Amino acid sequence: MAEKQSNNGAAEGVAENSPIFRMQKMYIKDFSFENPNAPEVFQTPNQEPKVEVNLKLNNRKLDNDHWEVALQITAKIVDKNNNDKTMFIMEIEHASAFLMKNIPEEHQEMVLGVDCPTLLFPFTRQIVSQISVDGGFIPFLMEPINFMALYQNSKQEAQAAKN
Repeated sequence: MAEKQSNNGAAEGVAENSPIFRMQKMYIKDFSFENPNAPEVFQTPNQEPKVEVNLKLNNRKLDNDHWEVALQITAKIVDKNNNDKTMFIMEIEHASAFLMKNIPEEHQEMVLGVDCPTLLFPFTRQIVSQISVDGGFIPFLMEPINFMALYQNSKQEAQAAKN
């Protein structure tokens, strides 16, 4: 009987110290949609949209085990065939609270810069697409983002700046 208890105790000890990572809550912190040239923008034939998208990733520690990760996206769509007249401008800060418990310190930066935004982005992309439709346009589908490549490029640039 004592052997079973020590095995159970060992199993429980491993479970207590196992890394835990999960998204707990998503929310929109800030949002703006501007359609400054409506309704004329809908009457222009042969539109050729030109898209400019800027992405910023922010994170902050909420408490010992929780982090907030936020994607800030600004998209400006203009009509190339109409003197770059603005079709719409959209800004969103979409965030999530993540539980990160027992994650080794050396892995936290990658989890915050790669894993968290990779989980959050598809939901952000869906919100942006739906709002463009609600604004009277075709769905604005942002290209998938390789957060691992962005993270690696950022690390290389930081290393190059150090040298």
